Amino acid sequence: MNDLLARRRRLLGPNVPTFYERPLQIVRGEGVWLFDDTGQRYLDCYNNVAHVGHCHPRVVEAIAAQASVLNTHTRYLHDGILNYGERLVAKFSHDLSQMLMTCTGSEANDVALRMAQAATGKTGLIATDNTYHGNTTAVAHLSTRRPPIGGYPPHIRRVPAPDSLAPLGGSLAAQPQAFAEGVARAIADLEASGHGFAGLMLCPIFANEGTPGIGPGFLDPTVEVVRKAGGLILCDEVQPGFGRVGSHWWGHEFLGFAPDVVTLGKPMGNGHPVAAVIARPEVMAAFRNAFGYFNTFAGNPVSCAAANAVLDVIEDEGLVENARDVGDYALGLLRGLRHPLIADTRGFGLFFGIEFARDGQPETEFCGRVVEAAKDAGILLGRVGRGQHILKMRPPMPFSRDNAAQLVTTLDTILRKMPA
Repeated sequence: MNDLLARRRRLLGPNVPTFYERPLQIVRGEGVWLFDDTGQRYLDCYNNVAHVGHCHPRVVEAIAAQASVLNTHTRYLHDGILNYGERLVAKFSHDLSQMLMTCTGSEANDVALRMAQAATGKTGLIATDNTYHGNTTAVAHLSTRRPPIGGYPPHIRRVPAPDSLAPLGGSLAAQPQAFAEGVARAIADLEASGHGFAGLMLCPIFANEGTPGIGPGFLDPTVEVVRKAGGLILCDEVQPGFGRVGSHWWGHEFLGFAPDVVTLGKPMGNGHPVAAVIARPEVMAAFRNAFGYFNTFAGNPVSCAAANAVLDVIEDEGLVENARDVGDYALGLLRGLRHPLIADTRGFGLFFGIEFARDGQPETEFCGRVVEAAKDAGILLGRVGRGQHILKMRPPMPFSRDNAAQLVTTLDTILRKMPA
């Protein structure tokens, strides 16, 4: 372990993040399980990348079969991208009928920002003040994790994010309108500054903001503000998409609003690097004519085979329905956990959060200790939120009721041993 860490530092440079105080060396994955170099098995309650389960044999077989025949780019004609695209856009409504493929969610979000600028002729962009949308220069400017060198660019505005502990407007009931008012102020500022308003980018369940307790209709006032200003709604579905919310295939369907652009990423290929942007035809045309975009690896036959196999598995194994059933069951069990520092427990399908706080203040250190203790007990969790005080649980979609019971039993044991 120490040798691996030393090699990482020597070869990869400083500040390369790892999970956990004592990092794991993972050597194998299968379904909802990961295995380390000692043979220890861990229940994966965090990784949405392996959406249909680690190393699903149907996805592996599809990748290998296509790689043994052909892999090239989309400047040659190939029916793989067309067959996949037709299946994928059929799962959308609101005239979201055209697809552009990329390799990563970061690239997809970068393209979405440029789509908004091409469609509106304006440059101003808005995101929340506690979000993350990727690694390119353009989308990194939306993130608050690390300020960019030289400061944030003048065409970006960040608005207060929804929050469960300290809701905007002073209450959960007032929060939808208060969020919309923040967006309206940002739009007015962008227009006054000369940049104009191109688009608002958000995750429909505000995953990196800590999945605050929102529900259908939450964004209705915001959608009205954006539409009135002539901007686009850019919906980052990298985390909630492909059925994770349980009730619907997409998070925007759950909330009940119509985006202009939807971005997809990690779960799309079950670990294979494939992502996409779905847009209305007039938005796609504006972007294509303005930028002439081409991406060598995006939409290659192997990536399309992987993504197509993921759709097969989701449909054939009933994984959206499983997310709804197991998600409801798991959330009920999680809400039965008791500890003085549990401020809120919430979830959407197979996406859960437990917020730890004392007197309204985030319990960052306590949440970190829970994550470490769970790892030592064979459960892999993450954390999120402005104070990194919210347990983030986002398991692969084949997660079962038995898996949920193991998760909650383990957390119960841990919490009983950890004083407030």
